[in-house]
Amino acid sequence: MSPSWGHCVMAALLCSPLWVAGRLAPENEVPLRPTAWLPEARVTPVPLPRDRTRRLYFTLRKRTAAMSVTVSPCDAPIEWSLSARTLKDRPSKSLHWSSRKSMPEVWWRGPGTEAKMYSYTGSAVDTFTGPAYTPASIYILRLRSREKDTSASVYLQEGAGALGAFPELPHDPRVHTVGVGMTSVTLSWVPSGSVLKLPPNSHSYQYCVLVNRKHNYRSVCAAQQAMKKEKKKERKDKEQKVTVWPILKEWWWQQWDWLEEEEEPAVSLLDEYPGLQCVCRGAESVCTVSELTPDTQYYFDVFVMDVRNGTSAAYSGTVARTHEEARPAVAPLGEGELRWVPLQRDGRQSSQLFSFRPRGWQQSALLTLQSCGAQDAAVTVSSRGQVLASQAVGREVAQIWLQGKSSYLIHLEAAGAAGAPQGGIKMQASSAYHRQAPPALPPTLQIKSFSKLRGCRSVTLAWLGTEERSLYCVYRRKLADGEQAGADRCLGPESRSETERVLCKYFQELNPRKAVTTATIGGLEPGAAYVFDVYLMRRWGIPVKYHSKTVRTRKEC
Repeated sequence: MSPSWGHCVMAALLCSPLWVAGRLAPENEVPLRPTAWLPEARVTPVPLPRDRTRRLYFTLRKRTAAMSVTVSPCDAPIEWSLSARTLKDRPSKSLHWSSRKSMPEVWWRGPGTEAKMYSYTGSAVDTFTGPAYTPASIYILRLRSREKDTSASVYLQEGAGALGAFPELPHDPRVHTVGVGMTSVTLSWVPSGSVLKLPPNSHSYQYCVLVNRKHNYRSVCAAQQAMKKEKKKERKDKEQKVTVWPILKEWWWQQWDWLEEEEEPAVSLLDEYPGLQCVCRGAESVCTVSELTPDTQYYFDVFVMDVRNGTSAAYSGTVARTHEEARPAVAPLGEGELRWVPLQRDGRQSSQLFSFRPRGWQQSALLTLQSCGAQDAAVTVSSRGQVLASQAVGREVAQIWLQGKSSYLIHLEAAGAAGAPQGGIKMQASSAYHRQAPPALPPTLQIKSFSKLRGCRSVTLAWLGTEERSLYCVYRRKLADGEQAGADRCLGPESRSETERVLCKYFQELNPRKAVTTATIGGLEPGAAYVFDVYLMRRWGIPVKYHSKTVRTRKEC
């Protein structure tokens, strides 16, 4: 914005009639009060600037015995009063009044008496119903908001009878809580008489249920204004623009805001903000609000809305707190404890939680897991809500290095296909391992037997080790005639008989390419089939089982 353009804008505004009619009018000009005629049988929205009295004038037809005036505040408490003014002499129509003076203004300045008929202060919808004041030349409705800029809706009805512009509320306008769950709340209320009188397939009246986390709303207008302010705040946060002349900008918008307050069009609030987010809408007096957050307090409001006239009536809202989410049981996992965890894709055993506290000041541990059977799984390790590691667990041994936390939460979840047979997980956590990474595993778990070294009473086996000094134990089992060797990957040395163990040896080779160790197993029977298993024994973690190897000794040597 250039300085010359800004000066032109300021000069144009200062010299315009709009500015003269505003707050800086000359002393010889008498500014008119913001007066207007109040039409009968029509909802009239009235903007109410803070600490400014708005006056609405109306007259009644001859022989009108009764009347009613309904005022519905929007989102703030207001003061309003109804008065009747009687003039001694009716103004002559032949007088040439200034174009700046309206007929209500002329009546206001004429001699006469004024009687106060009714007054109210509050934020609820209020109605004055009574006989017409006799004699009365004109009625004056004054409205004022002392808290903030707001608005109100006014409805004038001549004659006695029910108000046709506003929906009816039952004798018990409370909203009742029928049921509360973790993510849903069921509400019910006494039906409105306006809805009960509806003919079939008519949608002139309907309920609107609103839910929020702040407070209850006394009217649809208050809810719409809150939504509007929230959207404005979000838009302002996104549109942080730098203005060359911030003072001129603020002054400019203040003038236009004042004009908008005075000249706001008479549009129904329902039409002005059609994006009212009703969680339930229709003629049913029961509503279930779902997809809520557990252990959270919510406020529920029910409005019966007249779609044709754009009016509404508010029930007395309620508040409810959803139930706390059921916390699954957390089982402690002991130091070095080998735990068998049953898992199944369908059912209660689909997931389990364990807690582990490492020993020592380093707060480190090695977690090893292995899936047994056809059921795979997934493990997630977290601490105080922060996910530290997550990976799949299959038939091979999985290792997770834990470090830097005083406690860990281990979540095991079945990850196989639905309907798979029940399986389980072997799990162990140990603080005895103090290196900064998981220990190395053999590159392959295959066991090789040499045909040239196979005899009638002995066989020679070979397998790959690691560069760390570890203990390897060999187990054997004789197969009966026609028996097939099983492939139980989770069969550990703790489940084997001592008679099946034939030897244990330490091995270490720093060169991974040469990390091959052999063992000759003797004392066998000629022509018999044996199953050999090799276990990598460790002080920490689950023993690593090599693939079983079936070898038959020679019958003749």
